[in-house]
Amino acid sequence: MSLSIVKSVLPGGVIEIAPRGEIDVDTAYEVREAVAEVLAKGRPARIELNMRLVTFIDSVGISAMVAGFQTAEVSGVKLAVTEPSRFVHRQLWVTGLLGLFGAPEPYYAGTPTPEVLPGA
Repeated sequence: MSLSIVKSVLPGGVIEIAPRGEIDVDTAYEVREAVAEVLAKGRPARIELNMRLVTFIDSVGISAMVAGFQTAEVSGVKLAVTEPSRFVHRQLWVTGLLGLFGAPEPYYAGTPTPEVLPGA
């Protein structure tokens, strides 16, 4: 499965980066690049990494998230994870990194989700 990333501007100058799919050795660089792109365009109030639609993440993916966090921090921007899938939440918890990313609660499928059109 591939990875797609959607960037959105939220109220208050927050930039949301929402990956969808698997973040692994083949796709982790895309997460790092997405954070770097946002920072190259300016200094948002905050970057939110919405992990709701991430089905898998490995150690290389976790490393990419930490690299993104550090890049943002050097620029004076807070990067936080929002709505982690249960798998992502567990990986962050097991690695001891949940607190680094704002200790988000896991996203549960019972919560209404926006409709995603095919090919989007």
